[in-house]
Amino acid sequence: MEPAPFLQDIAEGPEGAKAHWLRARDGTRLRVGVWPAGPKGTILMFPGRTEYIEKYGRLAGELADHGYGMLAMDWRGQGLSDRPAHRRDMGHVVSFDEYREDVDALRAVLDQLDLPKPWFLLGHSMGGAIGLRAIYDGLPVSGVIFSSPMWGIRMSGFLKAISGVVMGLSKPLGLDKNFAPTTGPAAAMEYNDNPLTNDRDMFNYMEGQVAQHPELALGGPSIRWVNAALEETAALMEMDPPDLPMLVFLGTDERIVETPAIHTRAASWPGSRLQQIDGGRHEILMEGDAMRGPVVKMIADWCAEVLTVKRKTG
Repeated sequence: MEPAPFLQDIAEGPEGAKAHWLRARDGTRLRVGVWPAGPKGTILMFPGRTEYIEKYGRLAGELADHGYGMLAMDWRGQGLSDRPAHRRDMGHVVSFDEYREDVDALRAVLDQLDLPKPWFLLGHSMGGAIGLRAIYDGLPVSGVIFSSPMWGIRMSGFLKAISGVVMGLSKPLGLDKNFAPTTGPAAAMEYNDNPLTNDRDMFNYMEGQVAQHPELALGGPSIRWVNAALEETAALMEMDPPDLPMLVFLGTDERIVETPAIHTRAASWPGSRLQQIDGGRHEILMEGDAMRGPVVKMIADWCAEVLTVKRKTG
């Protein structure tokens, strides 16, 4: 590992955070950030598409108040990690196996980072798909928490109808590195009726970070990324649920990921808990204090409950 930049000016998290460069097996340079150790354990935060370490600075502070340290990752193609050579503002992978390489690079250094155990996974949106696959691959955590996990992609009826044709033709025609239909370059979002959060302060926090550091911005995904995501989510939904306790949060005003997939996966997962958040949008961890505070407390209480059960059952 080598020292990497950490943008403390926008994170608003606990003091003492550090970032490091990692190398994936294929040579991709990745950035991982660590907030100070917590006496009760460590949350491994797997962010969603377009996200970056500093976005979770406030959450790191709230988890620290409950006794937990936190780690977060810049996936390839976003944050300050290496981006696609053909267009740095486009989300692009050929296969979600590339994200598995990112997780492998992280796993190789977890012990060096001296993160207090137990470890818990917290996966948001795309990080929920990457995280679920990581669990199947043996990520050593005591329990898993998901926020609006991407176990299916919400698409309009029109896009669903043409997706097979578009995906099938894009690669032979050399179009799979283009932006997916209805997406494009990074652009500022307006607060009114945004699909992410009800809270203007948190919206301004997220938008302000990118305004101050445009190098963090990311536009839409490529056609190939969408195809890879559809393949991965379909494969994950076919697998038997892991043998780990699971807590999943889903807002009733979710507009980005496919909610039936979350209900189906939770119903099939023994010992899982699906917590629906009334009025919550996609970024439940970026909602206002009245909504986010109880969610963070539920996470901390659930982690303690998992450890209590584990101690009793040996």
